[in-house]
Amino acid sequence: MRHGDKIKNLSRTKAHRDALLRNLSCQLIEHKRIVTTIAKAKALRVYVEPLITKSKENTTHQRRIVFSHLQDKEAVKELFDAVATKVGGRPGGYTRIIKLGIRPGDAAEKAMIELVDFNEVYGKGSDEKAAGKRTRRRGGSGKKKDEATTVAEAAPVEEVKDAVAPAAAEEAPATEAEAKDENKEA
Repeated sequence: MRHGDKIKNLSRTKAHRDALLRNLSCQLIEHKRIVTTIAKAKALRVYVEPLITKSKENTTHQRRIVFSHLQDKEAVKELFDAVATKVGGRPGGYTRIIKLGIRPGDAAEKAMIELVDFNEVYGKGSDEKAAGKRTRRRGGSGKKKDEATTVAEAAPVEEVKDAVAPAAAEEAPATEAEAKDENKEA
């Protein structure tokens, strides 16, 4: 029985599993997305997300901790330079797993795991909102009120109404009688 055993063993020994996750992590950091099996992708997410969180604080101590996990200088450099700057404002959830179907050879379920901030397709339009927001959901009500007053001051509505009203008055008939006369003529 495996009661209370929460680690995904992936049918490997501890040393083999560590080497696998280390290699997958380095490739994910270097290429920003990789295709693997669903089980490996889920195990990789648990392994790599704490490393990305550590990369937000660019100190020698954090670099040494991450290097002890990855054992690859180029991956550590890429993680602390490119990846950490992109995920700086994100409070977590740095990876996304997308299921791809089955592999023809052995019917294994494939998945693509990618770094969320490096996907241009899903990230369009949300960069402006995400850049300003650094907190979680609670405590955001005061900020919304300030934004509403700023938007109301920026676009005066009265000027827009005055500009549209004269044009509409010229085209529309003034009374119902004139409207009936125009209908009879047509």
